Amino acid sequence: MRAARQPRRVVRLLMRVVRLLALPGLLVLVWWAVSGSAFYLPSPGVVVRAFAETWFSARLLEDVLPSAGRLLAGYAVAGLLGVGLGVLIGSSWRLRATLEPVLEFFRAIPPPLLVPLIMLLAGIDTPMKVLVIVSGCVWPILLNTVAGVRALDEVLADTCRMYGVRGASRLRRFVLRGASPQIMTGLRQALSIGIILMVISEMFASSSGLGFTIVVFQRQFQIAEMWSGILLLGLLGLALSVLFRRVERRVLSWYYGSGAARA
Repeated sequence: MRAARQPRRVVRLLMRVVRLLALPGLLVLVWWAVSGSAFYLPSPGVVVRAFAETWFSARLLEDVLPSAGRLLAGYAVAGLLGVGLGVLIGSSWRLRATLEPVLEFFRAIPPPLLVPLIMLLAGIDTPMKVLVIVSGCVWPILLNTVAGVRALDEVLADTCRMYGVRGASRLRRFVLRGASPQIMTGLRQALSIGIILMVISEMFASSSGLGFTIVVFQRQFQIAEMWSGILLLGLLGLALSVLFRRVERRVLSWYYGSGAARA
């Protein structure tokens, strides 16, 4: 039986690899076909060579790691603020009714427009860049947390009340656990927003970082290097998305099913 199952597992693994690589491979072929001799659209081979020469060097420590550190710091602060305020606002209809107009006002302001103001208040160093990331990432986390807390089962809330489950135990076992699918949705949305704002914040009065370096390449007509930076941003987003998916599956294993943590 084990010998019969082994080929099936190999076939399933091969099919999974084909599904994962088919579309990226097709996109690379299209890129290769349309690049030709165009100066502003170098071929994939040229970009890959520029990628290795540019990013497997001192730029990894000078630009990539500081950018990733600022992204993670802003994302973590936004997560704490969004979840904390979201639980408070979602738990009280009076507080929600009072704050809703103000929240809608600030949520409607595009975060990139706040960059000049944040620069005046926090300078042009790392705190400014972290605050820019926080200013955009906090909203999807906050709003999804509020929605998740508001959607908690009233029957379970009454059950907790009857059995005397209060305080930190109620927050941990009922509120956060029940709202966690919505919270994770907000965190996933905030991750992509954080990458965008990381790049934007580094385009203003900066001397390092991925956004700054890509702009420098563009201004100096280092087109292959510019494309390699864009490729690096895409790979960074993909890596963070895969990591987040694994964390999400483990955190929400009770929600997706018993096999989710192993997926």
